[in-house]
Amino acid sequence: MITDQPIDLVEFFSRPFDPSCGAAASFVGMVRNHDHGCRVKSLHYDCYRSMAEKVLQVLADQARSQWAVDEIRIVHRVGHLEIGEAAVAISVGSAHRAEAFEACRFLIEQIKKTVPIWKKEVFEDGTSEWVSCMRSGTSVSWR
Repeated sequence: MITDQPIDLVEFFSRPFDPSCGAAASFVGMVRNHDHGCRVKSLHYDCYRSMAEKVLQVLADQARSQWAVDEIRIVHRVGHLEIGEAAVAISVGSAHRAEAFEACRFLIEQIKKTVPIWKKEVFEDGTSEWVSCMRSGTSVSWR
């Protein structure tokens, strides 16, 4: 669920779901080149790995209990990431599309709010800023 290696999206999405799944909904979060009017050069993600993995499992279990989903796959990258690289990938398999879409959206929103992962934005002007990806849905920044 947490990796310090680049996320291989082809491999991530090429694994087949169980034949009971008639729908798959996916999300990929990528490093963009801007944030709040500033030009971003790169990101660095760090986490409390054992806790982050536990929280990701709890979120997957919550999604399974709320929606009729058969499979959930989540991977989040840590370490140094360049512009355009995948930071997080989620795929949800279900018999029907509505449940897959709803569970996928729930997962990314809750990951951003509750998982102990922090990102450091490195800006083109040489400055940087740590941003908490959690804390009640509000980003907290330290310069």
